[in-house]
Amino acid sequence: MEVLTGLGLATAAGLNAYIPLLALGLLSRFTDLVTLPHGWAWLENGWVMAIVAVLLVVEIVADKVPALDTVNDAVQTFVRPTSGGIVFGSGTAAQTSAVTDPGAFAQSGQWIPVLIGVVVALGVSLTKSTVRPAANVATAGVAAPVLSTVEDAASVGLVFLAILVPVLALVAVAAVVWAMWRLRRRRRERRDSSHGSQPG
Repeated sequence: MEVLTGLGLATAAGLNAYIPLLALGLLSRFTDLVTLPHGWAWLENGWVMAIVAVLLVVEIVADKVPALDTVNDAVQTFVRPTSGGIVFGSGTAAQTSAVTDPGAFAQSGQWIPVLIGVVVALGVSLTKSTVRPAANVATAGVAAPVLSTVEDAASVGLVFLAILVPVLALVAVAAVVWAMWRLRRRRRERRDSSHGSQPG
């Protein structure tokens, strides 16, 4: 079940880096739904949550403005995978002590959940970054706030499904991946048909 939780959280981070981080911190600090391992307890620190909340507001606003959303996606290409690694690692209860001996850390396998989270979030983030500019061009920028709102809502939903019902989170992850694949395929088909209709 922990792997399903980690997958749901990392996918949510690929859509919005800060929603799962803030949710884990808040739920761990104020409820019994999440108990973070010692190595991840910093996520529930008040200062950390305040900084993440400010970054979340900036992300929500920037992601809804056409053209600015593309710049934001470029910056977030580094942030989202990092967040994915953190939430997958904490969601699977991986213990990460301070790395005083990198060799021992590498041999312990504690880096594996973090790496899986990075890869999952990076895949979702890159797909989002590919689909968004095409959608903006096709809709003259109208799609940016709509897609961004849907992505934020999906991120929130994935976080709560991952924590409350991990099996449903897996279904939701599959639905998100399928929807993004369909959008990308539709974009490619439009591009191919427009190239094919141009006179030679």
